[in-house]
This record gives sequence, structure tokens and C-alpha cells, in this order.
Amino acid sequence: MLAETVCSAVSAAGLGIAAVTAYRRRFLAATRIAAYALVPVGLVMTGVVAWVSGIVFKPSVWLGFGLLGVAWLLFLTTRAVERRGGGTRKERKAAAAGAQRGAVAPTASAPSLGAGRAPAAQPTARAEPAASEDFSDIEAILKKHGI
Repeated sequence: MLAETVCSAVSAAGLGIAAVTAYRRRFLAATRIAAYALVPVGLVMTGVVAWVSGIVFKPSVWLGFGLLGVAWLLFLTTRAVERRGGGTRKERKAAAAGAQRGAVAPTASAPSLGAGRAPAAQPTARAEPAASEDFSDIEAILKKHGI
């Protein structure tokens, strides 16, 4: 009941300010003020004010919000601990076992040698191509782009 009275008083005051603003021939501003002044009365008539005041003035609702806040803090704390490397016991054991085994595919980043050729069969000394062969590709690219 008190909330409805306050909203009605705020709307009446806003409409009074809108009337004074319209008297000063600032019709656009007066219309905007009147629109804002009608919002509290509209909220009272739709029942939103009664619903909000029912939530605000009940201690059980505030206890519920407090419990939700505590749960949220607990979730954040556990995530922070996991990110710092704490994790669970199983995760720590799995990480330690993976570090002892080494890389899964140590030659995965090595370039492909072709089908059927083993790395040991590759000759140790490569024949260096002539200097003119190296630069012929580069010259062709530069000529193609007009440089």
C-alpha cells in the first residue's frame, strides 16, 4: 500500500513538472517528462510494484539471495583452484604419467619423407643445387609480378 502511494505521488509530481515545462513552450521536453511520469502509475496498475515489494520486504527472500551468492562464490573458488594446477587427484596422476612417457609422436613435426622411405635410409649429405637454380624460381616470381 505504501509503495503504491509513493508511486502515485511521484507520477503526480512528474506531471506537474511536465505542465510547467509545457507552459515554458518546451513541448518536446514536456512530453518526455510526462512519459517518464506515467511509468510508476503503469507499474502499480500492472501489479509489478506489489510483486517487487513482496520480494524486498521478506527476509526469507534475502536469505535465498544470500545462499545463491555463497554458492556462486564456492563455484568460483573451485574453478580458481583447478586453474592454478590443483585439480583432482586423478588429474594430477594423469598429468604426471603423461610427463614421464614423453611426447606421443616425437616425429610429428618433422617434414614428410615420402611414402615408403624410412628416415635411416636418407643420405646424410645432400647435394647442394647450383646457385643459379635457387634464384631462378625467385626471378620467375619477381618477373611474374613485374618487379
